[in-house]
Amino acid sequence: MTDARTVSEKPSTKQMADAIRVLAMDGVEKAKSGHPGMPMGMADVATVLFSRFMKFDASRPDWADRDRFILSAGHGSMLIYALLHLTGYRAATKDELSNFRQWGSKTAGHPEFGHMPGVETTTGPLGQGLANSVGFAMAERHLAAKYGDDLVDHRTWVIAGDGCLMEGVSQEAITLAGRYRLNKLTVLWDDNEITIDGQVSLSDATDQKGRFKSAGWAVKSIDGHNEAQIRAALKWATRQDKPTLIACRTKIGRGAATMEGSHKTHGAALGAAEVAATRLGLAWTHEPFELPENIEKAWKKVGRRGAKERKAWEARLAASSQAADFTRAMKGDLPEGAFSALDAKIAELVETKPAQATRQSSGAALDELFAAVPELIGGSADLTGSNNTFVKGTPILDAPTYEGRYVNWGIREFGMAAAMNGMALHGGVIPYGGTFMVFSDYSRPAIRLGALMGVRAIHVLTHDSIGLGEDGPTHQPVEHLAALRAIPNLLVFRPADTVEAMECWRLALEHKTTPSALALSRQKTAAVRTVAATENLSAKGAYELRAANGEAKVTLFATGTEVPLALAAADALEAGGTPTRVVSVPCFELFFQQPKAYQDDVIGRGTVRVAVEAAIQQGWERFIGEDGGFVGMTGFGASAPAEVLYEKFGITTEAVVAAVKARL
Repeated sequence: MTDARTVSEKPSTKQMADAIRVLAMDGVEKAKSGHPGMPMGMADVATVLFSRFMKFDASRPDWADRDRFILSAGHGSMLIYALLHLTGYRAATKDELSNFRQWGSKTAGHPEFGHMPGVETTTGPLGQGLANSVGFAMAERHLAAKYGDDLVDHRTWVIAGDGCLMEGVSQEAITLAGRYRLNKLTVLWDDNEITIDGQVSLSDATDQKGRFKSAGWAVKSIDGHNEAQIRAALKWATRQDKPTLIACRTKIGRGAATMEGSHKTHGAALGAAEVAATRLGLAWTHEPFELPENIEKAWKKVGRRGAKERKAWEARLAASSQAADFTRAMKGDLPEGAFSALDAKIAELVETKPAQATRQSSGAALDELFAAVPELIGGSADLTGSNNTFVKGTPILDAPTYEGRYVNWGIREFGMAAAMNGMALHGGVIPYGGTFMVFSDYSRPAIRLGALMGVRAIHVLTHDSIGLGEDGPTHQPVEHLAALRAIPNLLVFRPADTVEAMECWRLALEHKTTPSALALSRQKTAAVRTVAATENLSAKGAYELRAANGEAKVTLFATGTEVPLALAAADALEAGGTPTRVVSVPCFELFFQQPKAYQDDVIGRGTVRVAVEAAIQQGWERFIGEDGGFVGMTGFGASAPAEVLYEKFGITTEAVVAAVKARL
């Protein structure tokens, strides 16, 4: 059915917003699964944002100077899918919208980075999109300082809901943004007073506007369905010298015939009868996923609105003396000769054989890499001296200039890791951040999402075992290696000495689509790589460090600070006439990517196999088999000097030898 007015008349902003509402309820209704309430409630705000303020070009989703839009309230994914479809993103077809939440579709239940162009980050775990946005905004300010406003001058817009603001990571995120005065960051709070269970007041009475103000944000409240107020607030946000929160009072399920304002619209399809009644109330006579021609044309025009500005930017880039470097950095490619200094240092270390903590080894690697890879931006969760993450002479990244490359993240492990994801997703920077390994428990949700998205973020996790000593079991990671190794697409490195640490840093930088975790010791450990190699041995994940004298009867596996212990046990076994080989295992994940023939050769099937690691056994079965031996931890640690703890918990040369003899 076509009305002549639908072709010729310019649609109102409300009519354009109604297109979002109808697409959202139709997508959820067809899937019989999803969250129509938020997209329907925030449709007016999103329409004004995209049609009047967002800088983007739908034909070029990868334009480096585009504004970033982050749907932190990712359950409302039909909002962003509808916007991308309406504005003309080629991948956001009608078929994709009608296949919402189905196998193989780009329209996943929650927005997923890499599936649909225009989706800047994976959201759904509430609060993390908001925390990502801080990293996006930090990267923008840093790159603007580095390359100039002619090349980098864009904003980050976020839609967040009550759930995002209740999650604890939101506090870490907003206080970071306030401290760094990230004035290009605006959060649009869907202030609808509704959660899944009902009214927000059931569980929360926080003065959210007061909370943001106290964190250094500029705050404004509006009627989220009043076009004039929305436009005025968005314009106001662009003029502030600090991050901005706009509290948008909305009704969840706006436009629904009988369910507007009800928590029942949050997480379920409206139902056929309600959808039909809603269509009638909106005077929407078109079939599901069909649009009036005038509305479709108006939205497509919005998608083309930024093309002129994008082309002007491309001309500026082409004329810039920094064009090649900027393009390389945004692609994530490393500079020519990035590892020359590191390789030279490795050659030196093979000769000098330093005994030092691997956290110091990591710091030494950074000393060689930092100047050679100018995209590296590092920091620590208030543990700089312990994590060895600071390179001498590095300026601090701070307002108002943002040129620096070291971030004082404060005691905010989760916020730090989530913001690092945002920085990596923005492009142009390679973030790393340090904390104690035991506190990876706090950052784990962000590490997991980074692995899901495939971003290059490097997590420096020091004090990696009971070897940290006197701080005791609260600070001694026991299960954390196994927990991190359980995350798909995360490289977990536990280097044995300085050479391995430098090799592992190189691998972390070379893997563009994989985050890395570096497990590093507090206590000193002897050098084990004392012979020059023609390749990066750690790249294979595990390798024979020392061959047996004769045909091997025993294979010992170890990581990190336990590699010297395995070597000592091999000496004892060899002295007793038992040919023993030692395998260093710096990275499980890389090892199990190797050809099966290589794996079989390294594992040494047919030999007695024993592993030693100051952690729980979980995961080692793939190396040692069902009958293999393991020397490590079976419970929590204790407070004492490291050498005492190793003895008391039985992680000793004698214990390894005994485990072997029991199986010979």
